Amino acid sequence: MKADLPTNESARLDALREYQILDTLPEDSYDDITRLASEICDTPIALVSLVDSDRQWFKAKVGLEASETPRDVAFCAHAILQSDLLIIRDASEDSRFADNPLVTDGPQIRFYAGAPLITAKGEAMGTLCIIDSVPRNLSEKQKSALRALSRQVMAQMELRRLVSEQKHYQRTLEDYKQRLEETNAQLAVESVTDDVSGFHNTRFLHQYLDAYLSRANISAQQLSLVFFDMDGFKNVVDTHGHLLGAKVLREVALVVHRELDMEDRIIRYGGDEYVVILPEQDKEQALSKVERIRQAISFAQFLQEEQLNVRVTASFGLSTFPEDAVNKHQLLAQADQCLFQSKEAGKNRITLTPAK
Repeated sequence: MKADLPTNESARLDALREYQILDTLPEDSYDDITRLASEICDTPIALVSLVDSDRQWFKAKVGLEASETPRDVAFCAHAILQSDLLIIRDASEDSRFADNPLVTDGPQIRFYAGAPLITAKGEAMGTLCIIDSVPRNLSEKQKSALRALSRQVMAQMELRRLVSEQKHYQRTLEDYKQRLEETNAQLAVESVTDDVSGFHNTRFLHQYLDAYLSRANISAQQLSLVFFDMDGFKNVVDTHGHLLGAKVLREVALVVHRELDMEDRIIRYGGDEYVVILPEQDKEQALSKVERIRQAISFAQFLQEEQLNVRVTASFGLSTFPEDAVNKHQLLAQADQCLFQSKEAGKNRITLTPAK
């Protein structure tokens, strides 16, 4: 006879899935309990049986080769309908099981006793059951032991679920930590990146110079700093508009960047004004590089994608630490003053801080 479905069948199956135990590999903790149940009750077969939607699956087994059977013929499908032991002394004389193929054929079950595996919410996951091929009974001590062992099975299942949840939470926490670190790293990059040029901004400029020129970096070599801005850039904006003007600023930065070495840095200072940092480069080295930059800008044609081929020039001011300045503020002020002098002298040229 096929067993009725429990009234809470849907919730029961949901709970079973939450344990994530179906079709898992054997585990010693469950195997030990089934062996103990078999020995205490003196039966050749003992099982930890979990009742799925259409089958019973054996998490642990003693004396049986099969790993599962259809639910329609499962004794355990009947056992989960009650809260205490289901004991069948002789299945061949019980109308519910007399024609069951597990009774009429192998393993020719006669005696069955199943203790339901019940969650804290009252859902029966399956049973810890013992089976014999001859009719028999259990003593009160054996019944009590079978109940106790079924509770141990549930304790193992709960522990397994908690460990799985903890691993899930740990993975979630690690994923969150990684995303947070990536976000913080991205924010750190964005905080020192200029939106228009795509290169560094003034925040980066001051952080870099403070670190390079600090007392902690007393062994720092020379550093040259260049201010430059575009000559007559207002005409570009007035002619082509602010959006294309901003694109010219980006293209100018790219032209300059191609002339720089790996350790050099370009910073958009504001408007059409830039700063170039040339670490460990003296005035002579810096002057040669700045002249290449000046020529690269003057020879370049900008807004070629728009077929406008705009030409611009730039004026430069160069100052070197520690030859021209002993701190950040002096270095910036000297380079800025040199840029002003280049503008005053006719533009598209380089002015150096005069020797002291």
